[in-house]
Amino acid sequence: MAILIENLTKVYGEQKAVNNISFEIKTGEVVGFLGPNGAGKSTTMKMLTCYMAPTSGKIFLEGLDVDKDPEEIKKKIGYLPENNPLYTDMAIIDYLKFCAEIQGVEKSLVNQRIHKMVDMCGLNQERHKRIGELSKGYRQRVGLAQAMIHDPEVLVLDEPTTGLDPNQIIEIRKLIKELGKEKTVILSSHILSEVEATCDRILIINKGKIVADGTSETLRGQAQGKALIKVQIEAGNGAAIQKSLLGLATVESVKALEEKPDYFLVQSKPDLNSRKEVFDLCVKNGWYLMELTGIETKLEDVFREVTN
Repeated sequence: MAILIENLTKVYGEQKAVNNISFEIKTGEVVGFLGPNGAGKSTTMKMLTCYMAPTSGKIFLEGLDVDKDPEEIKKKIGYLPENNPLYTDMAIIDYLKFCAEIQGVEKSLVNQRIHKMVDMCGLNQERHKRIGELSKGYRQRVGLAQAMIHDPEVLVLDEPTTGLDPNQIIEIRKLIKELGKEKTVILSSHILSEVEATCDRILIINKGKIVADGTSETLRGQAQGKALIKVQIEAGNGAAIQKSLLGLATVESVKALEEKPDYFLVQSKPDLNSRKEVFDLCVKNGWYLMELTGIETKLEDVFREVTN
């Protein structure tokens, strides 16, 4: 199910939590939604799931308008909110039965859906417990199960792996990738490696605006347009070396590493590389060039660049 968001805005008083954003998600895409705390991720997800009304703008799911068809849209969306509200005094099976019924699952299919969710979300060992007796990780699994109990076409998952141990994270990651073969999935996470491993595409929001959109390879490639190299130069005067490096025509910035004397991070100007210029500078000044290493751009670097 395709999603189209046009000029979406949410205002609280004088603050624009979401500021005129537009994007499209195709059927079957797994999209990572990233951003610092307070950037507008959860607010956007709440508007998409009809939990909150936008101040202005439009949201369409396969042509259905959130403003005009909220009840129909809710049937097609599975939502795991950030705080994962659960009825802790209920047993897992009873809770999933309750969720299936309020989501309108056909009576003859309720038990089948419950068994499938228990198996899919790894709840078999805990299935007879009350939710209040579960660890945070297993509660998160119950939250995932309720989001999927009615077999929705769109899954909106806000921090789905919160509280899970590394093994559980890998299992949920596999599950999300598998679900992405037949469903549209939007997930937010602060674990960037998880997003990179799971998602087909990444959206980064900052201060209510979309500041990056593309695959992880595309985003890293864009950042790699400014080549970054690590340099170790033994010459005794770090300040003078830094000033000379900054004077090179190909260099945009130079950062001295406090924890490693004589080390510098040299950022080249767009589409340039400063390796040769740095080498020639060392030869010219008689400096000992001990290291000259290119640094691969990581998603964390891209995230910091577009959100600072």
